[in-house]
Amino acid sequence: MLIYIFKRHLEMIPTLFGITLISFLIIQLAPGKPTDVLTELNPKMTPEAREKLEKMYHLDKPVIVRYGLWLKRVVRLDFGESFSTDRRPVMEKIWDTKQPLPDRSLFITFLINILSMFIIFIIAIPIGISSAAHQYSLYDKITTVFVFVGFAVPAFWLALLLMIFFGVQLDWLPISGLKSMDYESFSLFGKFWDRTQHLILPVFVSAVGGFAGLSRFMRSSMLEVIRQDYITTARAKGLPERKVIYKHALKNALLPIITLLGLSLPGLIGGSVIFESIFSIPGMGQLFYMGVMTRDYPLVMCILTIGAVLTLIGNLLADLGYMFADPRIKAK
Repeated sequence: MLIYIFKRHLEMIPTLFGITLISFLIIQLAPGKPTDVLTELNPKMTPEAREKLEKMYHLDKPVIVRYGLWLKRVVRLDFGESFSTDRRPVMEKIWDTKQPLPDRSLFITFLINILSMFIIFIIAIPIGISSAAHQYSLYDKITTVFVFVGFAVPAFWLALLLMIFFGVQLDWLPISGLKSMDYESFSLFGKFWDRTQHLILPVFVSAVGGFAGLSRFMRSSMLEVIRQDYITTARAKGLPERKVIYKHALKNALLPIITLLGLSLPGLIGGSVIFESIFSIPGMGQLFYMGVMTRDYPLVMCILTIGAVLTLIGNLLADLGYMFADPRIKAK
């Protein structure tokens, strides 16, 4: 097992190299330059000053040379300085040590997405199992309609509806940010409850799409398994239906779900762009969006690299999950 994990880690290195190279090249194809943000609105900016800025950012060098310079820094875990006016190191912007842990971008994004994934799995898997066990029943039809509606509803539209209903009309939940203006005056429990209220809508919006899709995957996988001969044999032996479903069928039906779990890790960042922008949450998604809009290449590349690492880790965890779920699969 340890040898297999070590080999997989070695295989990740060229894969990560290829992902970052392609990402870097695609970013360079975007129209405009990072210096345009600093120079277009400045009437006093001279051509000499623009040329000086381009040299400072190494934009006067070929793309492959710039990638080599970037890769040389990344090997030392240095993603360079942001192209924005603050000129802060990229990792400092993502993991701001001056802020308390709950207010850091990386922590915020991971917290929201981990909570939504937890909700997705504890609700979607039981619904998928029960729908498959009671195929074509009234319960199955109702849940099918419910999850397909949830899957079809755009996240941004649902977020706006929930903000209007719960935040504006009923005034039950806050609609932006992570804490209230008078947050510091609250007690310890009051601070916890205030943050919880701010997280309810973003976590729900983040979970709706994944919940709908996962429950359908679980249902179809379960239906395929319970039609197998060994399930028929187990029922013929007189085993209780609950034991047949949860002991014999569920373990094999979880294999496709393990794949989805592994692929959901990179979505921790990519899926955050929409709801973090809508709810004004200062997380990685909003930071990525602002980096793209301002052509902040070092910041965008850092976040893309984190997403690539999460993708590779997710694939590794999925392979390890296969081995635990199915003893026929061996590490090689």
